[in-house]
Amino acid sequence: MAVDLQELLADLQAETADLESRLEPLTDDIWEWPTPAAGWRIRDQISHLAYFDEAAVLAATDSARFLLEAEELMELGYGFPDLVARRYSKMAPCDLLNWFKSSRRQLLEVFADMDPKTRLAWYGPQMSAASSVTARLMETWAHGQDVVDALGLEREATNRLRHIAHLGVSTFGFAFEAHSRAVPVAQVRVELTAPQGGGLWTWGPAQSDDRVIGRAEEFCLVVTQRRHVLDTELEVIGPVATEWMSIAQAFAGPAGPGRKPDRPTG
Repeated sequence: MAVDLQELLADLQAETADLESRLEPLTDDIWEWPTPAAGWRIRDQISHLAYFDEAAVLAATDSARFLLEAEELMELGYGFPDLVARRYSKMAPCDLLNWFKSSRRQLLEVFADMDPKTRLAWYGPQMSAASSVTARLMETWAHGQDVVDALGLEREATNRLRHIAHLGVSTFGFAFEAHSRAVPVAQVRVELTAPQGGGLWTWGPAQSDDRVIGRAEEFCLVVTQRRHVLDTELEVIGPVATEWMSIAQAFAGPAGPGRKPDRPTG
């Protein structure tokens, strides 16, 4: 089935509007509040999104320059996102919000006219334009989760999560490779209850012995490493599914540290 890039962009725009609505009322001191991501404040979550929005636009419009800048950044080591956050640690909150709004608006405009299959450079393997937009949606939702957690808020799950869940399933092999583990031959059946009456979303062979069953929102929280699987009600069956859920990672880069469980493990 062909990817509907316009639908993806519309969902990204909606996810952006949701995050902006939470940021706009914040006073300057709240922008300095810590988030569940160790060492990251609310401001760092937003500078991260703005910076890599601009990087995605550059990859789409000037690949040679992007590759040069990406090489310089990756030479700083795997912790370069932390270094990026520190670069903008003194930017005024109003400027940060305006930067995020303008970088996201430019991204939406640039990708609107692209072929979804166009290959684009990134920090590692190339990806399609559609995958790049999906990654921006995933990052917006995931970093937005850190913001709402820091603010002590709840947000309604939407059917936009299908894109993130699909990315989580698609990065099954990558998660094992990032942890220097052999990619299992066995496939995992994923059955997720969609929000907003969206029915059941499924991936993988129906006869598989390894399964992940539960709410789409909780699956997305695990694969973006915003929740430990033990802090969810996901039903994880089989050794391959269990190992996967302990290392699942829908985002690019080295193996993420994940989140420690809030529930007692003993």
